Amino acid sequence: MATEWLDLPAPPALPGLFARAAVRRGTTGKVLPELGVRCQVSVDPGHLDRYRTVCGFVEKGLLPATYPHILAFPLQMRLLTDPHFPFPLLGLVHLENRIRVLRALGGLGPFTVSVQVDDLQPHEKGVTFSLITRLEDQLGLVWEGDSRILFRGLRLPGQPGPRAAVDSLSLEHLDQWYADASIGRRYARVAGDYNPIHLSAASARLFGFPRAIAHGLWNKARCLAALEIHLPAAGYEVDVRFQKPVLLPAELTLLASTPGPAGQLALRGKDDTPHMTGSWQPLA
Repeated sequence: MATEWLDLPAPPALPGLFARAAVRRGTTGKVLPELGVRCQVSVDPGHLDRYRTVCGFVEKGLLPATYPHILAFPLQMRLLTDPHFPFPLLGLVHLENRIRVLRALGGLGPFTVSVQVDDLQPHEKGVTFSLITRLEDQLGLVWEGDSRILFRGLRLPGQPGPRAAVDSLSLEHLDQWYADASIGRRYARVAGDYNPIHLSAASARLFGFPRAIAHGLWNKARCLAALEIHLPAAGYEVDVRFQKPVLLPAELTLLASTPGPAGQLALRGKDDTPHMTGSWQPLA
């Protein structure tokens, strides 16, 4: 079936979407909707500066590779709280994230941002699906993101496909930083993602965490800010897998292979705790 697109005149307001997510309970189906949400957006230079500051990016005349996720977040919320989407938003777990930078992310727009869901698959802990985000300008597709998300409240027949084996490269210390207890709140103010697990120890304990945890996409953005010397302006993809959550505050260490067109990275915490692994490579 063809995707049915909901075209919005402007990005939706987040408070009402958070309220909708808070009251949603239960599963309403086993099939993802053939529904997408799209909208024209432009970049606010002041907001972009705040994002660069909280994630550690240096201003180089291009959008940070992770910034389109921020432009798309209200649309993602609109789709994931739509009555046709079968799973409650609270409890979804972001397992993996891949971004593809097809062309240099120059200019402030206008861009067309679109989001849709696809590829529901069985998983040993439930089911997974892809939240696909695309950024287009007047020339076509510029950037694409694939967030692989776990929902524990459903089982499907079959077994998850095997993960492709990858030869590990030698990793060396590249950078280190301290993520203080406020980073979840500061990132939420620029990203719009006010999930309680990121905001304070008290709110995180309501969901089973002893302290607030850092946003996964902040972890990825902070790593890519440190990796910019390794990456070209365009024509590459970065794929990461989120592992143990970063409990705040935390001292974090980024390891990476030597600079080159392809490589690997790892984000580790105290006692070598694995928080995130990933790789970059040229687009096929």
